[in-house]
Amino acid sequence: MEKRLNEEFEDYLPAMAEKLGGDGLMEELCNGFRLLMDPDREVITFESLKRSAGLMGLGGLGDDELMGMMREGDLDGDGALNQTEFCVLMFRLSPELMAESWRCLDDALASSDFSF
Repeated sequence: MEKRLNEEFEDYLPAMAEKLGGDGLMEELCNGFRLLMDPDREVITFESLKRSAGLMGLGGLGDDELMGMMREGDLDGDGALNQTEFCVLMFRLSPELMAESWRCLDDALASSDFSF
């Protein structure tokens, strides 16, 4: 699944982060979450993801790939994605943002008096 997503998915998050800043990016991620969520349960379910996948450029993915995304993002094991899980998943799917996050963490640890 990851190979296919990487071939079809263009990572716009770094450009959005640069243009919007951290707060603006989080606001846009929350807007994306609301587009994909089941309005009655206020979480993203497999059914709501499948119904709205085209809005996110994922219309060509099959059920197995969408279910794989759900499993990857479902940190608490309830079968759905809450807003936090969705935002974490979006960052994890963005290699450039993840690399930047690791750089920031390394810099923070190197410049602090924190030791293990």
